[in-house]
Amino acid sequence: MNNFKELRQQMINDQLVARGIRDQTVLNALNAVPREAFIPTDLVEFAYKDAPLSIEENQTISQPYIVALMTAALELQSDDRVLEVGTGSGYAAAVLGEICEQVYTIERHKVLADTAQAKLKDLGYTDVQVRHGDGTLGWPENAPFNAIIVAAGGPEVPQTLKEQLAIGGRMVIPVGTSLKSQKLVRVWRISKTEYKTEELEDVRFVPLIGAAGWKEKSDGTSRARTLPELIGQSSESFTSIDNVNLDNLLERIGDSRVVLLGEASHGTAEFYDMRARITKELIEKKGFTIVTAEADWPDAAHINRYIQGQQQKSALQNKPFSRFPTWMWANQSTLELTHWLHDYNNKTKSSEQKVGFYGLDLYSLYGSIDSVLDYLQKVDPKMAKTARERYGCLMPWSDEPSLYGRAVITQQHKDCEIEVLRNLQDLLKKRLEYSAANEEQFFDAEQNAKLVADAERYYRTMYYAEDNSWNQRDQHMIKTLQAVLDFKGPKSKAVVWAHNSHIGDARATQMSARGELNIGQLARQKYGEKVYNIGFGTDHGTVAAASDWGGPMEIKQVQPSHIDSYERIFHDVPMDNFLLPLRYPLNEHIRKKLLPERLERAIGVIYRPETERQSHYFYASLPAQFDEYIWFDKTRAVEALTKEREEGAFDTFPFGV
Repeated sequence: MNNFKELRQQMINDQLVARGIRDQTVLNALNAVPREAFIPTDLVEFAYKDAPLSIEENQTISQPYIVALMTAALELQSDDRVLEVGTGSGYAAAVLGEICEQVYTIERHKVLADTAQAKLKDLGYTDVQVRHGDGTLGWPENAPFNAIIVAAGGPEVPQTLKEQLAIGGRMVIPVGTSLKSQKLVRVWRISKTEYKTEELEDVRFVPLIGAAGWKEKSDGTSRARTLPELIGQSSESFTSIDNVNLDNLLERIGDSRVVLLGEASHGTAEFYDMRARITKELIEKKGFTIVTAEADWPDAAHINRYIQGQQQKSALQNKPFSRFPTWMWANQSTLELTHWLHDYNNKTKSSEQKVGFYGLDLYSLYGSIDSVLDYLQKVDPKMAKTARERYGCLMPWSDEPSLYGRAVITQQHKDCEIEVLRNLQDLLKKRLEYSAANEEQFFDAEQNAKLVADAERYYRTMYYAEDNSWNQRDQHMIKTLQAVLDFKGPKSKAVVWAHNSHIGDARATQMSARGELNIGQLARQKYGEKVYNIGFGTDHGTVAAASDWGGPMEIKQVQPSHIDSYERIFHDVPMDNFLLPLRYPLNEHIRKKLLPERLERAIGVIYRPETERQSHYFYASLPAQFDEYIWFDKTRAVEALTKEREEGAFDTFPFGV
């Protein structure tokens, strides 16, 4: 005969404590609840195995470790009011009942609810109330709850449950746009409108079925036949960028501090022009004073000096955005925005309301070195000499910095990490002295020095850890964004221009499975509800792109979208151009219909139509990736600035091409 008491203690030691569960209250609770009482008779011998076990209605009883992990994550107190969604066998409810005096649990299967209620009563858990119903709707008459635990995986965290959390309350729930891949997340309610979310670990649960979860018998991949029509009913259409009314969009953006504006390619005019239109309205109507871009810091600083009125047209010899891909920023759309920003700042009397333009990327290793040395030469020639000697370590690869990483990995050259970090440290030690003379110039030099340090590490990493080099790049960009916001003050607000692959939350794409993160994910983790994320898409048209890295710009035909992609669904919508709200949908069903993962297209500076499915599509969940999506069915390539246009005119200043 099994000695369940000993097996229970062994479970505590080997499965829970050994795997990091340290909350003694939780350990005591699991040691007190007889798991064997909640398991079918033929499976009793496996009661304390570290595995989920089958119960009635095709459901499971979670493994002890998961029950302990989720319960510990709630950080429960004895007087907490707790809601459990997904009673199942009643085992987890009993564990909660050992800790808290008020436990409410909901089960959608009547037979499970009735069985669990009887079992809990027999075992003396009279403070646990069981209800048969849709758990995704919560238990509003007994809200708010200090803690909510959800024992099934949903496509997203149900808003109905978030709203039933008390201020300071915690929720633990598995979330995933595919039932094959879920993350256990903890949600904290910070205030009436603010929530903080953190990931705990990968899990796999049965689907959360209900009004705010998956549909009955859905595997999370079905597509409604009328989905294009539903999108049309849930969207705000427009005929042209010049005439689109953005008032509703601005209302949805609300008091966000950071607005991320994406693009589905690096060479589509409509994406640039619509971002410019939104940016102008954010500046004029919302008080945004920072425009940042997926561009090199020194090049963007050149533009910033021009729009701030610090640089004259005689400086044409300084040509920003001269590295591949030049058309990404040296194009007519960016030029027009630059002149608009210059004129806006000229008319703005308050220096605090003037707009700045900043680059977030880290590819300007040698341009940033030059900027640091130029600055030091002006303020401290002796320090400039030392810095030049240290940076000399990197000079052999000035024509092709990526070769530096290969030389280090193959031990043909020592790395330069210590040298670049010493320069950064020495500069930071002089912060008070240097910034007293000119704070803006010191900030520029500081960011360039930080860029050199991050770029050195990036090029060294890219040869042995591609995903890590991607992460380093996006971590650099989010750090730079935060540095600019801090420099501009607590009331500052920023617009970010970058590719969808950078600003769409990586956790909602297959990037996450590769261990990759991005600006969108990091921004949401840092700013929560104060970030608003807008993606862009198109079906067909033309695009400016190269066939290979470093190759010439070509005007290429964008292939009609893949039949299994989001783009094909949007192409079938009976309107050409529209905004689709996703965080605040015009139709409550649209998010759920679009949540299942589908293919999504991403065209960068390289476009290879002949291998488009392999080269340019990835799986994503659009509503989890973006707060809003802007669609142009047919688009055209950006108009790159050319040297011919420079002749006889200053119309391309400050680009100087």
